[in-house]
Amino acid sequence: MSSTNKPPAAGPQGTRPQGTRPQAATQASKPREQAPEPQAATLREKRTRSRFFLHPSFLVGAFILFAIGGLAFLGPLFIPLDPNAIDLSNLESAPSAEHLLGTDALGRDVLARLLYGGQVSVMVGVTAVLVQVAIGVLVGSLAGYLGGWVDHVLMRFTEIVMCFPFYAIAISLAAIFGASIGNVILIIGILGWTGLARLVRAELLSLREREYVLAARAAGVSAPVIIVRHLLRNAYGPILVNATLAVANAILAETALSFLGLGVTQPDPSWGNMLSAAQSMRVLSNEPWLWIPPGIAIVLMVLAINFIGDALSSSLAPRQGALLKDLEQRSLFLPRRK
Repeated sequence: MSSTNKPPAAGPQGTRPQGTRPQAATQASKPREQAPEPQAATLREKRTRSRFFLHPSFLVGAFILFAIGGLAFLGPLFIPLDPNAIDLSNLESAPSAEHLLGTDALGRDVLARLLYGGQVSVMVGVTAVLVQVAIGVLVGSLAGYLGGWVDHVLMRFTEIVMCFPFYAIAISLAAIFGASIGNVILIIGILGWTGLARLVRAELLSLREREYVLAARAAGVSAPVIIVRHLLRNAYGPILVNATLAVANAILAETALSFLGLGVTQPDPSWGNMLSAAQSMRVLSNEPWLWIPPGIAIVLMVLAINFIGDALSSSLAPRQGALLKDLEQRSLFLPRRK
């Protein structure tokens, strides 16, 4: 009687009844089902680019920037005027068909000097920012990744540099080493990297203890590779926004130094020294064509760059969390996270 109530015996060597699946096999299949699609990162990149290129601030800034940049760099091809050519018969003449924006006190064409001066101002601004990025990223990366006494020494040095007034030191250095385009680039570059260095340090401090970084260290990856491949790769958004906005500040700094006669000097044209040549009350009152065009060009250029920086900041901000997750999932040293 008792034998009829026994549970069914298992098959040979522990085989399970039909209709059941091993629990391990079911669990093993879950990560594969939950794994993100390979195209997820590409889709995020496309969405970020779409947000940036369709952002209203980018559209306005890009239009202004390409208009001014196109005139500055392509205008001389269609208006073959020498910015340093002196016409003694047309001293401080008003705008005319021969000189569309008039001439200055030496008879030089204002339009030609405006176009060539735009090339100089933009070149100085971009090159100075490249110097700032090189110094700031290097100092910030070493301080943020290594930490300890290296971080302490580098940050104290950064704070000392930040304590000095920018224009006071810039004017002093320009007076000591002389006014030239190269010196202006170096002065703006070596005095303007501190903010970027602090930004990079803060980003790396928040990333250096993440799992994919710890795994890279355990695998014996060198510090430069970790910094470049795993840390700066995630911090490039704030660096790009900071560098974009720094171009506008560098153009303003060059304009100020050239206005004081310590930047780009005559006869080389720049927007700053064009304003410097038109600072007398007589010119301000009676000859507006000498100061209004460079003034408007400076305002529009700085405004356009700030618009583009704002679009970059708005487009990259929603991506930061997704990028962190993607970095951990795509790391060569860690399996995909569930």
